[in-house]
Amino acid sequence: MTAQDIEIGRKNAIISYLTIFGTIIAFYLNNENRSNFASFHIRQSLGLWLTFFALGYIVGSFDSWLVSMGFYIFFAVLFVFGFGNAIGKKAQPIPLVGALYQKMFANLGK
Repeated sequence: MTAQDIEIGRKNAIISYLTIFGTIIAFYLNNENRSNFASFHIRQSLGLWLTFFALGYIVGSFDSWLVSMGFYIFFAVLFVFGFGNAIGKKAQPIPLVGALYQKMFANLGK
């Protein structure tokens, strides 16, 4: 990724971490001016949001605030890591799951 590509896609990369709707908006904005940097972060945030909702449904069946709190803290750390990378102009995968998301959504944004 070039410095120009990062500057063009930085705004969309940041938007992608702001709710699932932000991911959708960033995806469509990125279609106008294609940026590999934005596409990378859109794949990361989409994977995080889908995993959050899927696991959140399962965690919600437990009637334990301790399990729920651990779940929310875990995902908050992952979201902050991804958001921080988008702000810091880094294309670094999110720990544990980032490489998987890049493979799963490889066709997204190409």
